[in-house]
Amino acid sequence: MDLNDLSLNELKKLRSDVDKAISSYEDRLKKDALAAAQAAAKEHGFDLGELLYGTASKRKPKGTVAPKYAHPENSSLTWTGRGRQPKWIKEALGSGKTLEDLAI
Repeated sequence: MDLNDLSLNELKKLRSDVDKAISSYEDRLKKDALAAAQAAAKEHGFDLGELLYGTASKRKPKGTVAPKYAHPENSSLTWTGRGRQPKWIKEALGSGKTLEDLAI
C-alpha cells in the first residue's frame, strides 16, 4: 500500500482503523495474560482473587453506620454525621437549629 496515493480522508480512516486495531490487540493481550494468571493460580490450588487481595488482612470489613441525624419534617432524610453535611443540615444550622435538635 502506497500511502502517497491515498487522499486525506482515506489516510484519516486508515489511522482510525490502526488505532482501533492496536486497542483491540492490547485488550486481547490483557485477557490472555489474565487467563494465564488464573490458570497458574488454579494449578497451585488458589483463586487469583485470593492471591491478589488476600485473606491475610486482619481488618474488619466496613459496615454501614447508623444515621445519627434526621430531617425534622422528612424522616427519610438522614445523615450519619460522617463526611460532608447534607444541604438540609446546612440549612437547618443556618436557621438557628443545632445538631442536637436534629439528633435521632
